[in-house]
Amino acid sequence: MSSDIRERVVRLVLISHASTMALRRARFPADEPIDEGGHRELARCAPFGSGRVVFGPELRCRTTAAELGLVGVVDPALRDLDAGRWRGRAPAEVPAGELADWLADPDFRAHGGESVGAVLDRVVRWLATVEEPTIAVTHPAVVRAAVVAALGAPPSGFWRVDVPPLGVTRLHRRGKTWTLRATGPRYPTGPS
Repeated sequence: MSSDIRERVVRLVLISHASTMALRRARFPADEPIDEGGHRELARCAPFGSGRVVFGPELRCRTTAAELGLVGVVDPALRDLDAGRWRGRAPAEVPAGELADWLADPDFRAHGGESVGAVLDRVVRWLATVEEPTIAVTHPAVVRAAVVAALGAPPSGFWRVDVPPLGVTRLHRRGKTWTLRATGPRYPTGPS
């Protein structure tokens, strides 16, 4: 019997923060609050299960965790992709060539922020530190990066993962390899 089979399973639940005005208006995020629709969505969520709770440092993550009744700590590794000088802007307000380069090149940083490749690297390093059942409230970009890492997909796969507000993504790891578990209900109902 392989030693991997006998290793304990580590479960990770990633929850994307509730909706914000920037998300609804398709703008690059800043540290904006959850909007009224997001608060209504959160009010419909079932209580969540147990585990270590961590969340991104932005207001939208802290508020989502609090309204879900999750008490935990900020983990800077779960911060959103830094959009640099594009923060608060709509894609139509960004030079078309720069936007195209950003979507095609995972190392693009001409916006003065963080590249997609840097987010992928940061999330891979963070995933390696998860050693116990964990619930993480974070951003669509971080969830995308975790899914790409779990699947061993190329960086271009980042743009092929759609993460809705309050979307729940479940991963588990036995040994060093993460596995994606098909997501359950849109609103958290507890770990399974």
